[in-house]
Amino acid sequence: MSIRAIDEAPLSRFHRKLTWACAGGPFLDGYLLSIIGVALVGMSNELNLTTGDESLIGAAALVGIFVGGLFFGAVTDKLGREAMYTIDLAVLVGGSVLSVFATETWQFVVLRFVLGMAIGADYPIATSLLAEWVPNRHRGRLLGVLILAWYVGAAAAYVVGYVMAELGGAGTWRWMLASGAVLSGVILLMRIGTPESPLWLVNKGRTADAQRAIQKALGRTVPIGQLVAAAEAEQSERHSRFRDLFQGAYLRRTLFCGLFYMCQITPMFALYTFGPAILGSFGLGEGNSSNLGSALISVVFVLGCIPALRLVDRVGRRPVIVWSFALMVIPLAVLGGGSALPIAVVVACFCAYALFSGGPTVLEWTYPNELFPTGIRATAGGVATSISRIGAAAGTYLLPISLDRLGIGTTMLIGAGITLVGWLVSVAWAEETRGRTLAETSALPGRSRRSSAPEREHDLERS
Repeated sequence: MSIRAIDEAPLSRFHRKLTWACAGGPFLDGYLLSIIGVALVGMSNELNLTTGDESLIGAAALVGIFVGGLFFGAVTDKLGREAMYTIDLAVLVGGSVLSVFATETWQFVVLRFVLGMAIGADYPIATSLLAEWVPNRHRGRLLGVLILAWYVGAAAAYVVGYVMAELGGAGTWRWMLASGAVLSGVILLMRIGTPESPLWLVNKGRTADAQRAIQKALGRTVPIGQLVAAAEAEQSERHSRFRDLFQGAYLRRTLFCGLFYMCQITPMFALYTFGPAILGSFGLGEGNSSNLGSALISVVFVLGCIPALRLVDRVGRRPVIVWSFALMVIPLAVLGGGSALPIAVVVACFCAYALFSGGPTVLEWTYPNELFPTGIRATAGGVATSISRIGAAAGTYLLPISLDRLGIGTTMLIGAGITLVGWLVSVAWAEETRGRTLAETSALPGRSRRSSAPEREHDLERS
């Protein structure tokens, strides 16, 4: 559906505040997923953790994200964005606080799983809420900011871990976990009072509530008749179900969103892991310095997102994702030369990959929110997240095995092959959604909604 008061609104203080509050979730996600890696050093020594224990603790959050995205996206479409928007942050606060007092491996595994579920839930919750509030011409850039916040959070975790370890040694690991609880509490306070998505309210037939939400957030009074017209134009949306994601044209869109996300994130996680070893050649890979090196890796990926944020709304989604995947293949293919490559070439390829990966990265949450209607928007975002985590978990688990048995060169060539699949998927299925309303971008082929709701609104205004 389309509400012109939202689609054509000027960027306001409300939009900026909402973007910051929504970005707080991905920031926490990056922070909480990264700080555990830093804390594990002290945890292992103090709690006598085995390698298997560490693997379980590290993998629990990824499994939780898979479950959380798959389940809570659908819950968000049923219960609303605003309610889930604060509940999942409360879970992050509680889980982080309890982690400080955990003493057994199973306790950490359970808590990391719960934190992972909350993180997986926040992806579709925050992105769908923001997508349904921001004006058309700014949607791609503002949704891209959310993924940028993830890298900032990851970098912050490594910096905090580095400083704490330098000042207090390995015994500060509980304080590292406590820092996540403090940050989660701050973001939760930022989110309290956020109004519900008018599109979700209209989709549920709550037009009066939608009118009040728009008035509160944007200071605009939208006639009830316009909201009723928007609802009538989208009668079929009210009957959208989870199974619709796997039928007809929506199946193609579901596969596209999940596969390109997975093909982007699988090699990225591999390089994220391999990055400290590269920086180790410069003396940054030993001891606590590896935390600082990991922070620098996060910064490189952040820099890659910045030009993409401008291009998605200026050039368009399709050319950005197609050309980005094509360019990402090149440095990975060069790295297939293995350890014989000069370190300067290795570092240059790493930086080039990070730069080019910005395109698919900033579109990870844009496409799922634009290609599906309000009734299943968060569900689609959750499914795409879950599919991507299959690749992330596989990449994280198989990387050490591949390096040991196949070598670095072959491992990087496998990454290039996965990236090539992402390019093929994008060439075949990527749609152009720049500058269009969510009603238009989510319309199925042959069922364009380009003018239905706006025309009714103009008719009502003239009457």
